[in-house]
Amino acid sequence: MNSKKIRDLAFTLHRYLGLTVGLVLIIVGLTGSLLVFEQDFDRFAIAQQYGQITPQQVQVSPESVMNTIKTKYAAQSDLHLFRIYLPNTPASPYIGQLSSTKNQRTEVFLNPYTGKIIGERISDNTLIGIILSLHYSLMAGETGTIIVGITAFFMCMLTITGLVLWPGWRKLIAGFKIKLNAHPKRANFDIHKVVGIIAVVFLFFTGFTGFCWNFGSFTKPIIYAVTFTPKASEPVSKLIPGKSILNLTQQLKIADAALPSAVTKSIYFPSKLEEALQIRMKLPQESSDYGNSNVYLDQYSGKVLRVDNALKLPLGDRVLNSFVPLHYGTFWGLPSRIVYVFVGLAPLILFITGFVMWWYRYQAKTKKSDRSIELSHLHRN
Repeated sequence: MNSKKIRDLAFTLHRYLGLTVGLVLIIVGLTGSLLVFEQDFDRFAIAQQYGQITPQQVQVSPESVMNTIKTKYAAQSDLHLFRIYLPNTPASPYIGQLSSTKNQRTEVFLNPYTGKIIGERISDNTLIGIILSLHYSLMAGETGTIIVGITAFFMCMLTITGLVLWPGWRKLIAGFKIKLNAHPKRANFDIHKVVGIIAVVFLFFTGFTGFCWNFGSFTKPIIYAVTFTPKASEPVSKLIPGKSILNLTQQLKIADAALPSAVTKSIYFPSKLEEALQIRMKLPQESSDYGNSNVYLDQYSGKVLRVDNALKLPLGDRVLNSFVPLHYGTFWGLPSRIVYVFVGLAPLILFITGFVMWWYRYQAKTKKSDRSIELSHLHRN
């Protein structure tokens, strides 16, 4: 296939994919721009709704927090405490998360110095929860998740075909020039090509990671296979008849010994008797807010079942861990997050300018067709 045929194919794919999934990409892009600062907005909202926390010398233990939450919701058998986030700053609360049989998530906030519950909320009903649901699944459940996942894949194709069509391959300066004083048709095209080339890499990675997340059961095994990474077996607790689970304070001491330089960030509680207790930790060298290191413990004996040091993980796991900074733009801190706010606006700009280009072509074809019909009538007469 020669270069002209490749460009013609790329042009056709680029045009009709853009027109087909453009509106969904606009929704995903705009909500993505808001979610770049999701945690900052959420911390502000929590402080405004439940009050500021005054830092003190000593915090209550995670075990005390766990017991307080379990006591509070003991009568609600449909709720299961599955995770506790430890305070991320001296003025942050403990956050307990409970899941229900209806897949509804309840968040409980506790003062880390008094141990008292200061508030609770249904996370899906918050503004951030609604934006996240719209971004991930268009608020349409599993069907929406599939639609967004397919759209993310098409966005990857749009970036590739757009890169093939970029005029800068012929003359570099032409690929970045915008002639705003030219005919509106030309100015519109220039805006499309320049915004597209600036955002192309970021759009590809956000699309690729979004696709992989929404179709995780399909993509995760492929990533492990391509990177020659054997999938680690799930840690399993050994049920001992008549023996209760080890208290959380002891478990945390064992986890600290397993990763001495790491700080505990969150605790995932088993939902089944045979599951392990997962302690998520952050090493000083990690950039992720909540870390990617984990210690898995037998919930009965406290035996260390597996240690995942984020700095020594196999390639496949490191690739998967890179998805969060690539998708949310946290890899360069604040500068890259600001860039990603504008990346989220790119689909809106590209769709509008792309639609205008299509409209110009459509009008030209319509006029040409009308002119052909008119000439045909004249010849007949």
